[in-house]
Amino acid sequence: MMNHQLTSTQAFWLGHLHHAFSLGQSLSRYAHEQGLSFADLMVWRQRLMIQKIVVPDMHRPNRFVSVAVVS
Repeated sequence: MMNHQLTSTQAFWLGHLHHAFSLGQSLSRYAHEQGLSFADLMVWRQRLMIQKIVVPDMHRPNRFVSVAVVS
């Protein structure tokens, strides 16, 4: 992160990004459960990254799961 104070708006969105990451949730699910706009969350994630503020990685749930086939 650059050597400057976060604005209250930056801190608000960064806090949500960290909370979603700590819960291991996808951002879309987190936004829905928190009553936030997913689009706003993504816009602010991008803005913070452009401003060189370190944001947590996005949790990407597995799209495929292994299954055992019994015959």
